[in-house]
Amino acid sequence: MSHVKKLTDSLIALYPIVLVAIVWEGVTRAGLVPPTFLPPLSDVLASLWQQIVSGEIFEPLAVSLYRAAVGLLIAMAEGIVIGFLMSQIRWFRWLMNPVVLLGFPAPKVAFLPIFILWFGIDHLSKIALVTFTSIFPFIIVAQAGAETVSRVQLWAARAMGETRLGILWRIILPAAFPSLMSGVRVAVPYALISAFTAEMIAGGGGLGGNLVYAQRFFETTTVFTILIVMLVAGWLADHGIIVLRRRLLRWHN
Repeated sequence: MSHVKKLTDSLIALYPIVLVAIVWEGVTRAGLVPPTFLPPLSDVLASLWQQIVSGEIFEPLAVSLYRAAVGLLIAMAEGIVIGFLMSQIRWFRWLMNPVVLLGFPAPKVAFLPIFILWFGIDHLSKIALVTFTSIFPFIIVAQAGAETVSRVQLWAARAMGETRLGILWRIILPAAFPSLMSGVRVAVPYALISAFTAEMIAGGGGLGGNLVYAQRFFETTTVFTILIVMLVAGWLADHGIIVLRRRLLRWHN
């Protein structure tokens, strides 16, 4: 019975994609939309397959993923430390709260021209934008996760002679780990979106740069091919985080 349910759930999940594909192909083949604006899906898939076979798509994809991953790791390391410190040190929380309240809802992409002025149009400016975009979710979830630890546990650990670093490593980090994994799932799309957007605006290669280059020359099939690669990359990253979270947090689930 469980296998039937899984199959049914899979079909339900795929139904919207199949419907969009049928409508897309039908509308374009019927000539209702000019191919300059919307090429047939079969042509886009053929272009995608050709780029996969030739290896043409992998270099810009690797560049974009590298920028997103490096920026995400920097944001994770800095954000977790800042969030934990905010949960434990009152004056530091008082100092950082206005920064977080102002920075979290701010349109981060607006800072890209500043990063370009400071770091140029190559990797560094994109990584800086990804870091700036992704750091605030980690700060928030790290602080919230650390504050779930009861004061009784902290008092007991201090009474037993545990150092502040030991409390952080042995008590606060395990307690905050579920929140941190949720923060990773939130931050990964931010990182990818920031990397792609920075490349589309500033150039410097990557999927975003290639997409804008193809758009300028009205290579619509290539534009939609790159869009599909972006969508698949985002879905695979999110699905990977879900699977990793389930395995690491079996005790929590």
